[in-house]
Order: sequence, then C-alpha cells, then structure tokens
Amino acid sequence: MQIQVTFRHVEPSEALKEYANDKVGKIQKYLDGPVEAQVTLGVEKHRHMADVVIYASGFKIHGQETTGDLYSAIDLVMDKLDKQVKRYREKLKRIVRVQPQVAEVPYKVDVFEAESLAEDQPRVIKSQRLTAKPMDADEAAMQLDLSQGDFLVFINARTEVLNVIYRRADGNFGLIEPQ
Repeated sequence: MQIQVTFRHVEPSEALKEYANDKVGKIQKYLDGPVEAQVTLGVEKHRHMADVVIYASGFKIHGQETTGDLYSAIDLVMDKLDKQVKRYREKLKRIVRVQPQVAEVPYKVDVFEAESLAEDQPRVIKSQRLTAKPMDADEAAMQLDLSQGDFLVFINARTEVLNVIYRRADGNFGLIEPQ
C-alpha cells in the first residue's frame, strides 16, 4: 500500500505521519489489489482537518473530517472510510457479475462556458481525458455513491455501449443510455 501524507499550514510531524500511516494501513485488509492513499492534514485557525482519498481496484473512496485535534480528525475520517469500504464489500458480494470481456475505452470530456454557448462558435474551456471502465449499472451506481462526483461515464458490460449515470437532486440516480 502506497500512502502519501501531506501537511498544510502545519509543521510536519513524524509522529502524525506514522499515526496516519498506521490508521490508513489497517484498511488494506478489506481491499484487493494495489491500493494508493493520499492523506492531507491541515490546520486553519482552530480547525484541524484530515482529508483521505483511497484509490483501490478502480474505485475512489474519499473522506474528510474537521475537529479540534489532528489525531481525532484522523480517527473520525478513518471510521467514516471504514464504513464506506465495508458497505462497498457487502455490495460486491451481492452483485453477481457475469461480464463479457470488454476493453476500457478512453473518452474526452469538454466543458463549455455558459456565456460562450450563446455565441455562434462555442469554445472549449476545459478538456479532460478519462477512461470508461466496463461495469454494469448497479456497480456504476455503487461507484458514484462512493465518489463525490455528480456523474460517472462507463461502458455498460451487458450492452457494451457508453452510458452515463448521474446523481439527481432527490438523492437517487439517473441513467442515460444512448440508442
């Protein structure tokens, strides 16, 4: 497990780094495959913040906590991530995957400014290259639930077509399937 600890607006402490490494390392037993973790510890005025992002088997798990002490912030964020990982593992056990072998397809995301859409010629403001992974709709919903994003583009393993699942305002998910 690769763990990167970053300090923001606080003096780097070897004791804090070791404490964060120990806590994040304990979550490895629940995850398969290579795992990377980014831990950011920071202080703003009297708020001590711990932000942890874990990348494992194509999934991103994120947690953030703010308390009066960095040690307690690390404890609380790891409790939160532990619940997310256990929920993820339970969902994986319930999903029966029968997937044909579908290759991952890179796709490009372009974001346009609202003002530029009113003009005759739109211009690309931001461009990002991502990889669409093959998964079924339930697995995509689980991935979106674990992430902080509003949408996820994936290849539907059953139809082998690019789909988009998005988070609705009411908390449910919507699925866009092109015809």
